Amino acid sequence: MKTYTSSKISIACAITLASLFVTPISFAAKQHAAKHAATKKAEASKKSEASASAVPPLAAQDSLAPNAPAIAAKAWLLMDFDSGELLASANVDEPLPPASLTKMMTSYIVEQALRSGKLKPTDLVSVSQNAWCRGTNTESCMYLPLNSQATVIDILRGIIVQSGNDASKAIAEHMAGSEEGFAKLMNAEAQKLGMTKTNFVNPTGLPDPAHKSSARDLAILARAIIRNSADYYAIYAEREFKYNGIKQGNRNALLYTDPTVDGLKTGHTQEAGYCLVTSSVRNGMRLITVVLNAGSAKSRADETRTLLGWGFGSFEKLTPIQPNAVVSSVKVSFGKADTVPAVLGAPWLVTVPRGQQIQTAVEVKAGLEAPLTKGAVVGKVIATSNGKTVSEAPLVAQVDVERSGLLLRGWQHVTKLFGK
Repeated sequence: MKTYTSSKISIACAITLASLFVTPISFAAKQHAAKHAATKKAEASKKSEASASAVPPLAAQDSLAPNAPAIAAKAWLLMDFDSGELLASANVDEPLPPASLTKMMTSYIVEQALRSGKLKPTDLVSVSQNAWCRGTNTESCMYLPLNSQATVIDILRGIIVQSGNDASKAIAEHMAGSEEGFAKLMNAEAQKLGMTKTNFVNPTGLPDPAHKSSARDLAILARAIIRNSADYYAIYAEREFKYNGIKQGNRNALLYTDPTVDGLKTGHTQEAGYCLVTSSVRNGMRLITVVLNAGSAKSRADETRTLLGWGFGSFEKLTPIQPNAVVSSVKVSFGKADTVPAVLGAPWLVTVPRGQQIQTAVEVKAGLEAPLTKGAVVGKVIATSNGKTVSEAPLVAQVDVERSGLLLRGWQHVTKLFGK
């Protein structure tokens, strides 16, 4: 009996001891399994979110070269800066919410005011209660202190580099008294530039049902900034700006990875998706891209890289006529000379698909009469490729043509009358 009891006790002890070692191991295994399941669930959630935000590729609707890429965006384009011609595009004229790409017009108006002398870089701009940014995660800010003042040039950097809503509102109030007043300036400038699908309601791009622009219009604006704001365009390539002790980086990822990219602007709201306008120069050729409503910040950068890579690989710059070459001899009436040599008014570069040939044709103005000054437009030269006009350039008089004297002019009238 004692032996039986002792055996039972020994077995019980063994079971107890075993449980002390097995239980922690089993518990740890369960913890690990739970953690693994949670990780997989989180990864699946991320994939689901990425899938939900993904934008299907949109094929080119127009392209001047074969094999244009399909771009994952709601609208996109690739433009040749020199001519303003679209090299490839899709959905370019649909009015869409532009988000902070709006600030390209805000900065452009500031730049033109600086250029004309209406503003000075050192002018002080006040920060009102309306302009002040409280620093929430729903908007981008320069972090101008309430009731403070900042110089125009700092405000301009805050708009371009930091995409500051506060900077945009402050300069709008400074220049036009209110955001609404400044929006009128923006729309007037848009109309002047030929932005036919654009209507601005505010200087920031914060959502409003009436606030719209198109890919083509934004490319037109980018081209105007590059062409007309040369003194300030370098700001668009700045990677960071520090103000009020806060340093912020430019959100244009391509500025950090592609040394040929020198601007221009990012934008994002839930409604607009992720937007990006860039400009890049390689081997003397500048291209502009617009990507609207991409699925993520990474996607807008990747799709832009794809567009630029295809563009620079598929097109080249050609010089159809040398700048000093006499293109034509243009007839002039009532001058001391009967004709004037016509040359290009400026160097002429034409962007065409690689390997394509260019043909040129000259059109001269009829009925030209002396006096004619050097540099006066006397016609144009047209470049075509595969039967399509790809570029035009003005022809100008190479020299002055003085008006003939009274007797000579009388004789010229007689000969003209009889068709001689």
